[in-house]
Amino acid sequence: MDVTPNPPDPLDQALNRWSATPEPSGNLTREVWRRIALNESPAHRREVTLLEQFTRPFFATVFVFGCAVIGLFLAEVRIARLQTEASSQLARSYVALINPLLHSPDPEGRK
Repeated sequence: MDVTPNPPDPLDQALNRWSATPEPSGNLTREVWRRIALNESPAHRREVTLLEQFTRPFFATVFVFGCAVIGLFLAEVRIARLQTEASSQLARSYVALINPLLHSPDPEGRK
């Protein structure tokens, strides 16, 4: 059985050099709460940019869904417009077929 030893872990070396932990100062708790309050204050809260919002799965999903819905809506509007144009063309053709003199130009230049 051939067992190769694992290479030394750099964390082991750092832990071996670690000295005793100094005692925390008396105002550590107060300093921690001051920093928490500072970070939670509205003046220090930074605005989240739109690009950062895309890193959130919920926002990205809603954005893609919204784009798909807008695309479908625009396609429906376009198709409805084309159908309206086709219907009006069909109606004009029908009227011209029934009464060819209705839209013919006047030989004397009058309408």
